[in-house]
Amino acid sequence: MGVNECLPQFVHINRFWDRHGHYVSAKILPGEYYVTRNDECISTVLGSCISVCVYDLKAGVGGMNHFMLPGGKGADLQSESFRYGDVAMERMLNDMYKVGAKRENLKFKAFGGAQVIRIMTDIGKSNIAFLHKFLTLEGFRLISSDLGDKYPRKVKFFPQTGQVLMKKLEHMHNDTITQREVSYRAKLATPVVKPGDVELFD
Repeated sequence: MGVNECLPQFVHINRFWDRHGHYVSAKILPGEYYVTRNDECISTVLGSCISVCVYDLKAGVGGMNHFMLPGGKGADLQSESFRYGDVAMERMLNDMYKVGAKRENLKFKAFGGAQVIRIMTDIGKSNIAFLHKFLTLEGFRLISSDLGDKYPRKVKFFPQTGQVLMKKLEHMHNDTITQREVSYRAKLATPVVKPGDVELFD
């Protein structure tokens, strides 16, 4: 079976036909998000990162992100970390508004924030603290969540119904998630040279 077209800004997202579930699935990685009007699934695997599932049942629009704050020293509202997370959330919400979602109809569910990386023991808590502060500041609230603990999670979100299937990976025997998140955090910590900036070199 073919895969329905996605919104043009998400053509880079890995989308495929799930033969077991008999639906189209969009798989997102750290730093990515996906918004859809299709009857499909959005999935990811989380460690210290958090995924927020947002949907508007009246408009038939939903989205899910996968983010980590670049810093690990709390979620200060004035910090660079908060501003990063703020942008990560706002971009997804703005894309949802553009295709018909209404702020007053949005429902929020959130998952992740586990302490799965020893050298980053506080990042999960920081991500959770950020999320709660962001939602409070914006006047939103969670209707469902599973946050913290020490286990990675596999999450499947169905935006057309708001259903979320979540499984804690208590017996995971590889370090794929750890390596992925360490690499992602290192990328976040690397300064980005903006056009017009001067970069010094030897």
